[in-house]
Amino acid sequence: MRTAASKILGWDEAEKLRKAWKASGDSVVMTNGTFDLLHAGHVGYLQWSRQQGNRLIVGLNTDASIQRIKGPKRPLVEEPHRAVLLAGLECVDAVVLFDEDEPKELIGKLLPDILVKASDWSHYVSGADIVKANGGEVRLAPMLDGVSTSALLDKICRIFTGKPAELDPQKQRQS
Repeated sequence: MRTAASKILGWDEAEKLRKAWKASGDSVVMTNGTFDLLHAGHVGYLQWSRQQGNRLIVGLNTDASIQRIKGPKRPLVEEPHRAVLLAGLECVDAVVLFDEDEPKELIGKLLPDILVKASDWSHYVSGADIVKANGGEVRLAPMLDGVSTSALLDKICRIFTGKPAELDPQKQRQS
């Protein structure tokens, strides 16, 4: 049995593994995200993603990239812990950290057969052009209504302070 730690890979390791999977006939699916405060919506999304092929690679934003995207109060869960949580899921075959705001460079290196994003990203899927140009597909995963990190943060704040979460509307999206 593989440990969670053994599934957390560097870019070169992940590329070698992807090539080995492809050589053995497996289809490789990739998705990405922050996965801060892992919740049932994330798990359903990742399980759905894995069902689209034989192997699932998850690109995970580093803490620094999340702070640039979502503001200085995020992430709530630090990257080593988020990586272990994701890698501990049976449906996840590999986790690869990326420090850029978008995973386009990582997607270009790993060249998945199928790139998955949540349906709320239908307006833009980073790396879709690269995947399609290399014969791959982009698929949009359904979302679990009412379940998001933002909703969890708001609930926690209301319970413990009686006030809603102070989320920067320019830097937050349902996640």
